[in-house]
Amino acid sequence: MPSTLSDDVREFRAPQTMTPYELGDSLARLVWESFSDFVAKEDVDASVPGVDTLDDDDGTDHRTAEEALIFFMWAHTRGAQLAFLGRAPDQRIRRGLDALHSAVFEDMVENGTPETQLPIFEQRVSTRYAEYNQAASESDDKLGEAVSRHLLGGVVRESTTQAIRERAVAVANPLRDFLEDVELVEA
Repeated sequence: MPSTLSDDVREFRAPQTMTPYELGDSLARLVWESFSDFVAKEDVDASVPGVDTLDDDDGTDHRTAEEALIFFMWAHTRGAQLAFLGRAPDQRIRRGLDALHSAVFEDMVENGTPETQLPIFEQRVSTRYAEYNQAASESDDKLGEAVSRHLLGGVVRESTTQAIRERAVAVANPLRDFLEDVELVEA
């Protein structure tokens, strides 16, 4: 039976305390689980219509997969920020999120991404985060449209926009619940 993110989060019980490194490592695992489900199309509860990451012959599949990874990184980053809002010092949260990104980038290199491509990817991540944060501050619809535009190469489909909104909620709410009783502590 395919797993859903909310099931994954419930199964992975957080300790009462976490260091920023442990937070980053845990978030990276959740990002990769979400991404793997997306690529394998196993997460039927929140599938993204119109997005095919495996069948394109012109190289778009690689770009679509990267855009999906960026979205899942952003969604987990946002979920963690919301979970710790007002409960942990900003620099501690930042170190945890830096650990998340470092872990994902290291995994990419270990799995074949040339290290020389990381700075370009990191720049794209930064650009997307700024865009997604702005869109999310306006509305869930704007966020869905922004992500859809990048996943579909400039096209915005209502069905994809709606699925992205559902995915963002499917990540953020369980993650916030998962982290609500966790105290972020120094190592």
